Amino acid sequence: MTKRHGYALLAAVLAVVVVLSAAIYVGVAADDGSGARTDVASGRTSHNAAAPASTGTWVGAWSASPAGAEPGTEPRGLAGRSVRNVVHTAAGGTSARITLSNLYGQQPLVITHATIAVAATANNAAATADTMRRLTFGGATAVVVPAGGQVMSDAVRVRIPRGVDVLVTTYSPSPSGPVTYHPRAQQISYVAEGDRTEDVSSSSYTEQSPYWRYLTALDVLSDEATGTVVVLGDSLTDGITSTVGANRRWTDVLSDRLRASAGSGETPRYSVVNQGISGNQILAAGFGRPADNPSGLSRFGRDVLDRTNVKAVVIDLGVNDILRNPEPVDPRTVTDGLRTLVRQAHARGLRVIGATLMPFQGHRGSTEAREAVRQAVNAEIRAGKVYDAVVDFDAALRDPYNPRRLRADYDSGDHLHPSDKGFRRMADAFDLKELKGSAPAEL
Repeated sequence: MTKRHGYALLAAVLAVVVVLSAAIYVGVAADDGSGARTDVASGRTSHNAAAPASTGTWVGAWSASPAGAEPGTEPRGLAGRSVRNVVHTAAGGTSARITLSNLYGQQPLVITHATIAVAATANNAAATADTMRRLTFGGATAVVVPAGGQVMSDAVRVRIPRGVDVLVTTYSPSPSGPVTYHPRAQQISYVAEGDRTEDVSSSSYTEQSPYWRYLTALDVLSDEATGTVVVLGDSLTDGITSTVGANRRWTDVLSDRLRASAGSGETPRYSVVNQGISGNQILAAGFGRPADNPSGLSRFGRDVLDRTNVKAVVIDLGVNDILRNPEPVDPRTVTDGLRTLVRQAHARGLRVIGATLMPFQGHRGSTEAREAVRQAVNAEIRAGKVYDAVVDFDAALRDPYNPRRLRADYDSGDHLHPSDKGFRRMADAFDLKELKGSAPAEL
């Protein structure tokens, strides 16, 4: 076969995939979190033999916000390579499904093969053999993710324990343009040449990556959790100074606390998913269309309200609105932006817990004027004029002898981001009972 004929055959195959997947796409990204639908494209039971029984509750086990287009991937994307994302579960269940995003793609992303498996050990590309499952999309093994769009897979029956690493692998045979990614994963993932999606061994996965690519959510049909807490934040929530591969972001520790206390007193049985993006602001976004590092306001619907079975929202935003503006920002601009997010959550009946802004004296962006803005924002938050409930990160982590600075053992060294110990202290500051309940009629 000549090279020209080979290209023609590949183009024909991809054209068929595009036609089939166009029908699949309608509705694959929609779900009400109830777990009642097993074929997310049609509402009917999927022909996939691994489709789950409709028991349990669908919750978020892991999630990450698409944050931009990966530099250097503009021409070809990751054509001809298998991307094995490693993610850590906040809830266990008997079935699973994933969401793939092509938000920053400039052409359709063709995925011809995708799998999910439980990792054999933490921080490793090897899978536990009897957990490897092929994923389908509307019953088909291939799917096209439109430029700017996302797709959700069918549910597949597989036991996913809580607190383990899960491997989600995708293969794309053709150039797809910029790769949608989350750059500050604090977790090592892997890449292999060729279609190695069903490889149980890690031997082919010789390239390491500090990013999550394409994958934005892992949901499970849980027999232990009844809902999802979604945390919207910046680098403090992203956990960029936490130990890589150790799952020591404050959201990880909060998840552990909820698990340990679930069922006791009024503590809810919720999972926690992290929608932090480093550098994120409430109001301003980065450059590009769509914008890199989209503002909290612009991404709230997709990254928070559209997550699976959301029961409560936690917001920790505002520091970058202060530090990244050359002129002192009006504190009312910050609090008004936060109130807009709260109103959107209230429209869905969701309770919102908000964080005070932690000190940053000693950081390169610290000035007296910016400190005054931080104090004014915190005063409004503590007065109960922004959120339904408050977690006081400022009081929990500040130096008692210099309240404008992080306590030394909670400081990673840059005087803005916490150490692992500081992240644990943030999670410990929560009153877990505050996560339960609906939004008030009026704030």
